[in-house]
Amino acid sequence: MTSPGRLQRAKQWARQIKRDVVALWFAARDPRTPISAKFVAGAVAAYALSPVDLIPDFIPILGYLDDLILVPLGILLAVRLVPPALMDEFRQRATAQEGRPSSRGGFVAILSIWFVVAAVAAWVAWGYLSAKQ
Repeated sequence: MTSPGRLQRAKQWARQIKRDVVALWFAARDPRTPISAKFVAGAVAAYALSPVDLIPDFIPILGYLDDLILVPLGILLAVRLVPPALMDEFRQRATAQEGRPSSRGGFVAILSIWFVVAAVAAWVAWGYLSAKQ
């Protein structure tokens, strides 16, 4: 059984994750953010804000693995790379932000990865089937 306190903590954690993703989206675009932090923050925000997952959620266990482990770990890394004063500012902006931005770049990147994987799989299958004949 889940207790009301545990559910409340989970909801608070989810709100913080959403806020930090938007804050990282701001950090990736701010000229005061160090280059390494910009790269990591941009990659994490683009992936988290993309409407498509690298591993679709309908795939058992693995589908939610990226949402439960990879995204939070990426957020932790990116937050550590952004200077604390800047991160506080970005979090305040994210809290004040109405709605959630979307990442067309992340969408295109994920679709490109899926396309490359499909092309390589087709090429391997073609080679395998040609060798059988």
